Amino acid sequence: MKTSPAGLKALHEREGCRLTAYKDTVGVWTIGYGHTSSAGAPHVHSGLKITQAEAEEIFARDLKEFEDAVTKALTREPLQHQFDAYVSFAYNVGGGGMAKSHSVHLFNQGDVDGAAKALMNWSKPPEIIPRRRGECVQFRNNIVHARIETQGSFDHHMAQPVATA
Repeated sequence: MKTSPAGLKALHEREGCRLTAYKDTVGVWTIGYGHTSSAGAPHVHSGLKITQAEAEEIFARDLKEFEDAVTKALTREPLQHQFDAYVSFAYNVGGGGMAKSHSVHLFNQGDVDGAAKALMNWSKPPEIIPRRRGECVQFRNNIVHARIETQGSFDHHMAQPVATA
């Protein structure tokens, strides 16, 4: 599977794009759409600058890596919005973290609701919680928000019936 246009838009919004290297909230050098050295070239370091075209090229390579990781980790066929949410999740926590997550374990057993809720187990640092809420709601109900800032809004979306189409 490939990430849908809606999934790409959400992922771009979740990551943002910065053309000069910066340290993220946990101190990892990052550039472009959330690219870190652990995802491959280029090696990100202080002073690194890229163009918008380079950011798009790096994003495309990284995206393919995480789409492949999601495809490999899932033993059941996901709906498009579930795949998109897992790609976003993997893009943030890494392919290995996603594959070993309780969420993927539950999904592979057929527990979609539990899989969605288990995404919230990955809620550190605290700044990631709005993104994770967005991924949960996208995964569970095919409602795309880059981030959900308030617990009340998140609870409302999670109370909706599980999307099955």
